[in-house]
Amino acid sequence: MRGSGAGRARWARLTESVESRLWPLPVAAILLAVVLGLVLPRIDLLIDAELPTAVDSVIFNGGAETARSVLSSIAGSLITATSLTFSLTVVALQLASSQASPRVLRLFARDRQVHATLAVFLGTFAYSITVLRSVRATTDDAAEFVPRVAVTTAFVLTLVSVIMLVFFLAHLAAQLRVETMLKDIHAETNRTIDLVGAGNEAAQAYTSPMQIPVGTHTVTAAVSGFITGRDHAALVAYAAPHSLVFQEVRRVGENVVAGTPLMVWWPAGDGTDPADADDVADAVRGAYSIAYERTAAQDIDYGVQQIVDIGVRALSPGINDPTTAVNALGHLSAIVASTLQMPALPSALADADGNLRVVTATRTAADTIHDALSPMRHYGANDPSVVRRFLQLVSDLAYTCSAGEVQTALQQQLAALDLQLQAQGDDPASVREMRAAVAEVTARIADSPVRAT
Repeated sequence: MRGSGAGRARWARLTESVESRLWPLPVAAILLAVVLGLVLPRIDLLIDAELPTAVDSVIFNGGAETARSVLSSIAGSLITATSLTFSLTVVALQLASSQASPRVLRLFARDRQVHATLAVFLGTFAYSITVLRSVRATTDDAAEFVPRVAVTTAFVLTLVSVIMLVFFLAHLAAQLRVETMLKDIHAETNRTIDLVGAGNEAAQAYTSPMQIPVGTHTVTAAVSGFITGRDHAALVAYAAPHSLVFQEVRRVGENVVAGTPLMVWWPAGDGTDPADADDVADAVRGAYSIAYERTAAQDIDYGVQQIVDIGVRALSPGINDPTTAVNALGHLSAIVASTLQMPALPSALADADGNLRVVTATRTAADTIHDALSPMRHYGANDPSVVRRFLQLVSDLAYTCSAGEVQTALQQQLAALDLQLQAQGDDPASVREMRAAVAEVTARIADSPVRAT
């Protein structure tokens, strides 16, 4: 297995962990602002008397009291603006959670515009109060000192903060639209598909016949949570020198409970057990990332789940927004098609010498189709517009993915939809029309050429 895919996966997990938190960028901005607030007044001492006339005419020229008033006003206003930003962000999170899905809150938490706005506001505040401490009025022991360049810099940062606030409000208004949420989830899932597909393509497959022995050892999960990532390269690298074979029990995205099986292993052909089974368990657990919530770092199904959640919630009686459900089906169609077309994870992985090292827990195309389509079919069968878009989705998948397993799974979805329509009696004419459309798509798929899997 080549290391590039594993490195990209580790980097994706790291960036996902950092970007989903609000504090790193603002804290970095505060530290930088404090350092700048300490350094600039010292630079003022060195260059203030030598400033050119053109520069001297545009920078701050007030006295100590005026400088203190300006800096105090800037610090106070920026704290108020920061509170406003936090309040608007919380309101946005509440609206997104109630109207779309609680799963989309992570999109707002990792929004770079929110991070940048908070960083500028808090950085300007920290800079202003740091410079304020260096302003000195005339006393018997010392002459007046006003860091004119530093105060002018605070004024410029305040203007930048005002501009950032305007852009933040415009950005927030756009982010609250469900179409924007769907677009962002789609884009994030596409990045995950590219990452996972590259890792699958880089994996070295084991193609020889394999036999799983009866007696195996089990490694249990140390903590409970969702599997957010796993490192096949690390497993292969550990198994090769120790002559081991690992078999996955859980896939990325699944929930695991502490003390339940995470992976099984057994010695390879030489039949020798490793010296310490605890070392094997530590190596296995180190190759897995387990967190309290799912992330998009390596979990394609998480993106699908978010799209499905938005579509299903739009079909609920309390919201009754079939147009959003239709839009969700459009994004779902593209994501599922990309997932089915990406390089598949080999069922078994080999080391550099071609020896079996990892038996993977693969996900079939039928599973992908069932999990993505069944909820929308179940809740959307009563709405003609949703049914029409669902049938278009099925037709699109049948056209782009002609594998026999895919065609069979799509025919099963159509058969289930037809059974749902038969059970409806509220609008016989509409039901008859929709069943005719289902029959037409079913016949078209049955007559289409099938590619062997």
